[in-house]
Amino acid sequence: MRLATRIALWVALVVPLLVFAAGALLLGLVNHDLRAEQDTKLRERAQLVLPNARALLNADHQGRAAAEQNQHRKVLDAALDVGVRVDDANGTEVTAGGPLPTALPAAGGALTPVTVRSDGRSWRVLARPVSGANPGTVWVAAPSSAANPQVDAVRRRIILVAALTAPLAGLLVFGLARRATAPLSRLGRRAAALDPRAGAADFGHQRSGIGEVDELAAALESALARYDEQADRTAQALETARSFSAAASHELRTPLMGLQTNLDVLSAHPDLPATERAEILTDLRADHRRLLDLLTALRTLARGDLVEEEAFGPLDLAEPVSAAVAELRRRRPESAVGVELAVGVELAGGVEPTGELRVFGWEAGLRIACDNLLLNAAVHGRAPIVVTLRREGGQAVLTVDDDGPGIPVAERAAVFDRFHRRRDSPGTGLGLTLVAQQVALHRGTVTVGTPPSGRGCRFEIRLPLVAPDAPTLPLPARRDWIGGAQQP
Repeated sequence: MRLATRIALWVALVVPLLVFAAGALLLGLVNHDLRAEQDTKLRERAQLVLPNARALLNADHQGRAAAEQNQHRKVLDAALDVGVRVDDANGTEVTAGGPLPTALPAAGGALTPVTVRSDGRSWRVLARPVSGANPGTVWVAAPSSAANPQVDAVRRRIILVAALTAPLAGLLVFGLARRATAPLSRLGRRAAALDPRAGAADFGHQRSGIGEVDELAAALESALARYDEQADRTAQALETARSFSAAASHELRTPLMGLQTNLDVLSAHPDLPATERAEILTDLRADHRRLLDLLTALRTLARGDLVEEEAFGPLDLAEPVSAAVAELRRRRPESAVGVELAVGVELAGGVEPTGELRVFGWEAGLRIACDNLLLNAAVHGRAPIVVTLRREGGQAVLTVDDDGPGIPVAERAAVFDRFHRRRDSPGTGLGLTLVAQQVALHRGTVTVGTPPSGRGCRFEIRLPLVAPDAPTLPLPARRDWIGGAQQP
């Protein structure tokens, strides 16, 4: 059932109830007013009859028949449209005329108008004492049902109004409701005709001026935008999975073929000399280690392509740097690593942060970048390795210097490419790609240069510091480092 129909039916049901409720209140007020008017009339008649009743009682007491008859006629003429009865001091009826109830209450209880039930009818009765030498009581009465025709007329009109207003109000409200819900119907038709491939961009709602409709449209646009975002993430995840499969199949082919060749040699020649067997086993271990390193690097690269913005938050850059230095010292104790943090003091022993350089970052991602940068210096350079962390304006600057052969200027841009490595390199060619990926995710820059000594290689990372009054920039919309589409 449509909303306009529901509203019309409810109005058609509620309006008659409201009319009946108002009619009941109106009938009560009418009854009250009519009774008050009748009581006023009884008081006026009693006051008018009272002098003639006093004269009638005196004439009756003195035995003057002609005078009594004359007063009797005056009493009845003064009564007009109400019943009148005159009793003497003993309660004996002296005269009566007009409509009267058979049973009357005690005179003392009717000094104000009261309702009496007699002869199957309701009466309003009023008693007035007659003072003087010959006291008595004057009764005036009128049927309560005298006002019933007026009440019945009001009741009939209320029923008629209720019967007419129900369909008229329903039709009128139905038309108004259809007009009021027209923007909602248009919104529904637009949503039904929406092309799922177009998403929120094709929705194009124009404000209708109706708050509820505009709020619903805004909610739909928000839902479509979230759907588009999730669809993009799903597509990106699928693309990352395809790139992972392609890269893995391409890069794993050579080590797997080497493994297969060595295994075939061992299988075909079980009597190989111990020296040659040991050499083949060494090659197998090296190929196995390269396979593990390559799969780990590809997985880490895919993790960076799929990270969400919710994983980022303010953190001290000194913490991942300190952890990476400590890990390098543990794994390669022969590598001399010096560290300078923030204030420019080299620490010969353990790493202790001496200042806070807060960046908006992903802790795991920054740790990946620091680990790979230090490992690259340890593998391709020579000791000492000097790690410096300092502040320059609104940026945190991390430099890693080594005393190795360095990188020619013409080759510096290519070191961040996927699977780029020297001929004698034992690595996977993804370490510096991971560094470039994480720096890009953290809205920073990474460059290759030469230390101030003129020897070796320097990698410099610059990341923006957290500024309370500056907006946080969003992550890159498209990330495809594992597929090789991104550049540092």
